[in-house]
Amino acid sequence: MSKKFNITGTCIPQLHYMADTSEKIEQILKIIEAGEYFAINRPRQYGKTTTMYLLDQALKKRKDYLVLKISFEAIDAPTYSRQEGFIAAFLDMLREKFLFLEKQDFADIISREMPAVRTMRELASLITALVQKIALKTVLMIDEVDKSSNNELFLDFLGMLRTKYLKRSEGEDYTFFSVILAGVHDVKTLKAKIPGAAEKVKFNSPWNIAVDFKVDLSLFPGEIEPMLEDYARDRGIVLDVSRFAGKLFYYTSGYPFLVSKLCKIIDEEILPQIPKKEWTEDHLEKAVQLILKEESTNFSTLIKNLENNESLYESVHDVIIKGLRRSFNRDNPVIDMGAAYGIFREEEGRVKIHNRIYEQRIYNYMSSKAETSEMFNYNFSDNFIEAGGFLNFEKVLLKFQEFMREQYSRKDEKFLERNGRLLFLAFLKPIINARGFDFKEVEISEEKRLDVVVTYLNRKYIIELKRWQGEKAHEKGIVQLVDYLERQGQEEGFLIIFDFRKSSETERLKTKSQHLTVGDKKIFLVRV
Repeated sequence: MSKKFNITGTCIPQLHYMADTSEKIEQILKIIEAGEYFAINRPRQYGKTTTMYLLDQALKKRKDYLVLKISFEAIDAPTYSRQEGFIAAFLDMLREKFLFLEKQDFADIISREMPAVRTMRELASLITALVQKIALKTVLMIDEVDKSSNNELFLDFLGMLRTKYLKRSEGEDYTFFSVILAGVHDVKTLKAKIPGAAEKVKFNSPWNIAVDFKVDLSLFPGEIEPMLEDYARDRGIVLDVSRFAGKLFYYTSGYPFLVSKLCKIIDEEILPQIPKKEWTEDHLEKAVQLILKEESTNFSTLIKNLENNESLYESVHDVIIKGLRRSFNRDNPVIDMGAAYGIFREEEGRVKIHNRIYEQRIYNYMSSKAETSEMFNYNFSDNFIEAGGFLNFEKVLLKFQEFMREQYSRKDEKFLERNGRLLFLAFLKPIINARGFDFKEVEISEEKRLDVVVTYLNRKYIIELKRWQGEKAHEKGIVQLVDYLERQGQEEGFLIIFDFRKSSETERLKTKSQHLTVGDKKIFLVRV
């Protein structure tokens, strides 16, 4: 059976094309070898389960280790309603693991003792007996601990492990050599609602014995390259490995699910439609367009997290639409939440949207909300098509200028400053729908710029959206746009200036357009 790109569950080297994460695994093994307890907290589909699998496989090759890898994913809510139920479920998972590992003696110990184990103290005693009997460095791995991360019983369970760890350090107990928890949220900051007192919250740090896990699970170009080499060799595909590894990282910032998903789309959806088995940049751009339209659990979770957390939505809106600069500080609960969900990352001390795919997906989602909530009662995209089927972008901007003057001239400045850019993005969607593609560049500077790149058929249109900040800033912005056009290999660009000044002269300018020539570049400018 040939390999494939995998986007669900555990990635298996024999079955799937995989990035080379061997250096990451070696770093984690050193933490385990030191007998440390730690948690791997990363967003959904960020490689946690695959990392646990690879660690398990690596440790199985060592005769002095025994790995007990289990998952709390299947534990249901009723199991957490009683301490006895939770303990029984945990021990049963260990028993099944021992049976799978053909360790019948240890499975029999659990079967014999389990009926009498009803408290955490009794569970601690059984763990002591098991570890002594095993006489190996026993590593406990628990995946999907989020299932229980707001539960009093789980806090008690962690507290029991903590107590045993401390006593072992003092030479007074036997317990697991290393414990690894994997999930989205940081169990170091667990809080639990006390049953019967909904308003009361218990803050605890039963996992303060754990060392910080600083291994970056993002896939970097050098780690993506071996995956592409394996694929190209296996399938006989012509592929510039180094270039495509870099481009995949450019779009995804190394988010493992997104890297594999783009590769999967090119391999399974794009290549079968063409005679020449070769990856080109056009194929990657097409894959980006397709992934932005696809429904997936990953994207559904992304949008759900924004819909369910108003403060997070507002913070993301400020970064994406308004271009505001925020310091990255995970002591801020909103920033911590965004980072935990894989929406935010840190770059030079500032909050950035994690990757270009997410940024574009969120921007599409926010502009769609604006499109459905505002007055976009038009369907005249053909009015903007010129000979050859290409867009007349000057007409698009003039229509937007007219639209804003008619529909929003009486809106207050606060509304326009917040929604002006978003209104243009929503205005643009029906015009380029199906035949075009717009991608928001993430180069948002202190000049409050927002660059949008539209591809329509085989032409590219560069549009810069900018708030009026004075003549000096305007001149600087023109130079920046000209430089950007040069880097993009374009002769013509477009500029929308949002001017919130209140004067008769400003209102007059909002009815006019302007053609600028700077060197060999042409710029069409409108104010709204």
